[in-house]
Parts: sequence; structure tokens; C-alpha cells
Amino acid sequence: MITTRDHEYRMLAWRFKQAGIENPSLDARLLVQAAAGCDEIEMIREPGKRLGEADVEKLRTFEARRMAHEPVSRILGSREFWGLAFEVTPATLDPRPDSETLIATALDLLGKVTAPRILDIGTGTGCLLISLLHERKDAGGLGVDISEEALAVAARNAASLGCADRAAFRRASWAQGIDERFDLVISNPPYIPTAVIATLDEEVKAFDPSLALDGGVDGYDAYRAIGAELPRLLKPESHAVVELGIGQDADVAKIFSEAGLEVLDVVADLAGVPRAIVARLPRR
Repeated sequence: MITTRDHEYRMLAWRFKQAGIENPSLDARLLVQAAAGCDEIEMIREPGKRLGEADVEKLRTFEARRMAHEPVSRILGSREFWGLAFEVTPATLDPRPDSETLIATALDLLGKVTAPRILDIGTGTGCLLISLLHERKDAGGLGVDISEEALAVAARNAASLGCADRAAFRRASWAQGIDERFDLVISNPPYIPTAVIATLDEEVKAFDPSLALDGGVDGYDAYRAIGAELPRLLKPESHAVVELGIGQDADVAKIFSEAGLEVLDVVADLAGVPRAIVARLPRR
């Protein structure tokens, strides 16, 4: 059967829509482009270009995986974050656009800091640390994670995005064993209560690693662990920027305050949801 890029895109988008897939047109376009080995400009310029049998077979495989609620980023092995392409694997959390709030906030805080040192706790793909290093060419940093597989992904992302000489990665439970002080600590910790994980969308609970989701019985285990470490990790008057789950801002502020930090702000994402808490280590 002879088929074209545009035909496959329109039919796939229709089938996704009928199946209740969110963003059916976008998902269809991305998968057709990947199967055909073309970019968006080529897709627009040559919509009638035929797909070979191998391309169609690949597309059918992609379609079956998406119909099973596997996210497009996991099918393709890549997710865009802060305008950069990050490799994602089953060992890493799929970076979300909401987390870009942390990057914008951190860059503002680092504005007047020369050659800042940054620590990323629970680095996963490395997207937070690497995005900051990409913006601040004078910065260096360390990403820590409990997962060796995630650390390998982060190291590959740092290499592919030109930051390998300024980014180091180390296995650690939270930041235990790290004896350096930093100008900024950033983290997107697991914050979903254990019992809630089973109620999440299939795309999350079936494909994101549980280590990156499970925040313990009340969802605050990671915040308590990180809060306890921050006073020895931050330079005096330096900042921590930590992602929040919905409705967690007041409780996390209390945890950080009780750990000896000064909570300065809670920053909302583009949807108006409190997304990042900013804390500072006071000068004694």
C-alpha cells in the first residue's frame, strides 16, 4: 500500500482522537516525523512524500505503544525541556514543562553570582542542572541520584548538550556524603503520597520510575531529608529552589523553616499553581 506523510498523519491523529488520547494531532505529527526520519519543516514542505514499508511498520509500532498510553517522549526516547533535547529512559522521570519554573527562578537568583556552583539533588535526566549550565557558561555543578542508571543518562545528556566539562554526577542518597557548599541547590524530589500513586494517569504510574514519584506515606519524606541537609550544603545567604506538589507549599515551608532556613517565596507556574519554594540559609 502506498501512503504519504500527510495521509498517515491525518489518519493517526483521527485514531488517537477517537481513542481519547490527549493532544492527538501533536502526538501524531511527532510520531510520523520520527518514523519518516524528517523534521517539522520537511513535513510541511513535502507532505506528499511517500513512506517506505519499514517506515510504516515503525509507525504502526509507535501507534500501538501510544495507544497503550506510553508517552511520546518515552517512545522516542527524548523530551524537550528548556529548549533542549534530553534523553529519557525507564530509569528517569519524564521532565515536565512545569519544572521550567525552577529554572527561571534559579537564574534570577544567580543573576549577580559569579561562577556559581550548583547542586542538583535527585538529578534524573540532569535536566535542571544542565539547563542552568547551558544558560550560565561560567557555572559548574554536581548532580546526585540514588540510581546508577539515571546518573548514566544524565552524564550522556551533559555530553550531548556540551556541558560535560562543567557537570559531575555522583551516586548519593539525597546529598549524604557531599561535603561541599554551593551557591544554589535545586531539586525536583518525589512528592506523591504512596497511596495516591495507584490513582495517577496510566502515562505516569506505568512509565515513570516509582523512585521518582513516591514521597512516602504523606508525600513529604524527600522534603524532610533535603531540608535536613540544606543548612550544611548552602553557602551563607545562598538559595535552594525545590519543586512542590499541588497544595504542599505551606507544609514544605514549615519543614524548611524548622530546619533553620528562611523561606523567601513560593513561585507559581504558568497555570498559577504554586510550583517552586525558595529558601535561603541566613548568615549567622
